[in-house]
Amino acid sequence: MARAIALAVENVKSGRGGPFAALIVRGDEIIGEGTNIVTFSNDPTAHAEITAIRNACSKIQNFQLTGCSIYTTCEPCPMCLGAIYWARLSAVYYGGLREDAEAAGFDDALIYDEMKLPLDARKIPMIPLMRAESQAPFDAWRDSLLRVDY
Repeated sequence: MARAIALAVENVKSGRGGPFAALIVRGDEIIGEGTNIVTFSNDPTAHAEITAIRNACSKIQNFQLTGCSIYTTCEPCPMCLGAIYWARLSAVYYGGLREDAEAAGFDDALIYDEMKLPLDARKIPMIPLMRAESQAPFDAWRDSLLRVDY
């Protein structure tokens, strides 16, 4: 965790992004690290956890990180938490709380609140279209001999 905190402080001082960093650890080895580079890369998904997951997956040439842990300087936001589950990480160690991030100007509360609402009550309209036709990709997936389950 000390390494992640040092990376986050350096990230802020360098002007590359926000005060967040994360490490992916397998056993005693750091296999990926990342910092928040949202503003530097103009990528709203470039949170520290996401960049660390991308780097670790690239290093081990696998889209799953089973048996690995993530050390992150703050409680993961909803997007990062989703990525952590998709990557199949085994444990999450975090420093600050979402309330600490909010006090520093990062407010994920809106997203947490929106996720609890029915689709028709959300601030961004969620409009279903062509559900029947949208089954074709799922049918193709189920029938594919090239499918890699995840």
